[in-house]
Amino acid sequence: MKPFISTKVYGVLNYILALTLIAAPWLFNLVDISSAALFLPMYIGWLQLIMAIFSRSETGFIKQFPLTIHFVLDVLMGFVLMVSPWLYTFSSKAFWPELLLGGLLFLMGIFTDKSPFTTRNPHNHAVGFLASTDSN
Repeated sequence: MKPFISTKVYGVLNYILALTLIAAPWLFNLVDISSAALFLPMYIGWLQLIMAIFSRSETGFIKQFPLTIHFVLDVLMGFVLMVSPWLYTFSSKAFWPELLLGGLLFLMGIFTDKSPFTTRNPHNHAVGFLASTDSN
């Protein structure tokens, strides 16, 4: 499938999602449910905000963090956030905020331009002894 989110739109959405994740326990009344429901969105939100500030994109301020690694970490963190209500057994009290925000993070990591999941790698170098073209 082709990526349909530009890196500029991704950068803006990433800041919005990071701030929403940081505020999620209070926005969605997750404070009294469990410590995982309280701290996991906040940790992931702060990591997203730090990566967004340091990423090599149009919206990054310091431009040191590779965008492809950012996408991979988005997918991993989105998956962890999506399964956290069942992993930490608080799904009977609340699961929609983590499922939706984690799903959005997961999809953003996959369907953004320059994502390693939907964009071919221009460096198709063969590695190892199988790459040898020597004919002895």
